[in-house]
Amino acid sequence: MGSRIRLAREQAMPKITQGDLCARLQVLGLQLERPAISKIETGYREVTDVEVVALAKALDVSVAWLFEEANDLGGL
Repeated sequence: MGSRIRLAREQAMPKITQGDLCARLQVLGLQLERPAISKIETGYREVTDVEVVALAKALDVSVAWLFEEANDLGGL
């Protein structure tokens, strides 16, 4: 899932930084610091179900898209 989160951030227009993503998550009521985002993207931290839903909303992608393994942007 981490690679999909990074892909969604980097392909967004304008690009979403990890800091931007933290701010978006905070607006949604989820406190997640930039180091946690980095660990998620590199696979060193797992993501809870609540976090998956918030990340999908913050990145404007579907939860299903985050779980896909292919690195295409078909669901963005």
